[in-house]
Amino acid sequence: MEKKLRVGVLGGTGMVGQRFISLLENHPWYEVVAIAASPRSAGLTYEEAVGNRWKMAKPMPEAVKKLIVMNVNEVEKVASQVDFVFSAVDMTKEEIRAIEDAYAKTETPVVSNNSAHRWTPDVPMVVPEINPEHFAVIEHQRKRLGTIRGFVAVKPNCSIQSYAPVLTAWKEFEPVEVVATTYQAISGAGKTFKDWPEMVENIIPYIGGEEEKSEQEPLRLWGHIENGEIVKATSPVITTQCIRVPVLDGHTAAVFVKFAKKPTKEQLIEKLRNFKGLPQELNLPSAPKQFIQYIEEDNRPQVRLDVNYENGMGISVGRLREDTVYDYKFVGLSHNTVRGAAGGAILCAELLTAQGYITAKD
Repeated sequence: MEKKLRVGVLGGTGMVGQRFISLLENHPWYEVVAIAASPRSAGLTYEEAVGNRWKMAKPMPEAVKKLIVMNVNEVEKVASQVDFVFSAVDMTKEEIRAIEDAYAKTETPVVSNNSAHRWTPDVPMVVPEINPEHFAVIEHQRKRLGTIRGFVAVKPNCSIQSYAPVLTAWKEFEPVEVVATTYQAISGAGKTFKDWPEMVENIIPYIGGEEEKSEQEPLRLWGHIENGEIVKATSPVITTQCIRVPVLDGHTAAVFVKFAKKPTKEQLIEKLRNFKGLPQELNLPSAPKQFIQYIEEDNRPQVRLDVNYENGMGISVGRLREDTVYDYKFVGLSHNTVRGAAGGAILCAELLTAQGYITAKD
């Protein structure tokens, strides 16, 4: 790419916004030129607005420290400076839908980490290795919005990344029933242990809204486009429990699967190791070379050892074995704020750029 695309980050002072800014440092295609946040941060430098709340392990990129934070509600002003935006705003769902649509209507594509638009019928919700064909629904969304360039695209919930890609790799064996328990890191709530001391040596067996997302969003990924809308798949049947655990980064899932066509363990492992998608074929900048790794050791995957596999963009799977009630069970692990949030959205943007949906404004 001769000239980098100009990127804005909406909600840039929060944890996911910070992750976007950290991951976009030195990106070969994109340059962060605008950061927008709530009115109380507007007018401050990014360094001042974040203050002592920088939550990434890497230091704040020098290139953004002196950027003046803009008011996210001044849509036309922010949009005039960028080619597209990433959205990680912290608002009500109604407010998020309204502001993302408003940016799209300025002919500014929006790639969102938020859940507000995940069930809007003509908004694609995509894991690029799983359902890139859903981006085709953008042409229908543009007709609704009255735009030529502008649209909203989203990525799914962080909790499903540790098992939905696995089940996708096994789709020819027709999974029909899935039971998944997710053990979710505190950064999924935008927290660190400093912010949330009651999570130290604690488990909370409830995360609001998470179980419905974990059961329903994979079905939308496996759905199809019909009459300009995405229609979700009807199988497999998925039931989940979602538990908050004292881990900073990394969502682990313990999963049981029943198949219509029972495979061998060797077939399942082979499918995992060979699974790839468009990001790998196109060699996109953020794409993991090996999307899913299967680890033979009985005590893996572990958060400490495996959460940063492929720079946090890969999925780690282990403990695959036959079950006495279901056919097989396994443990999956994904990085919830990289693959599950900002990194997954950046990969979506890269694919949208490669396919011509995101281009430089004239």
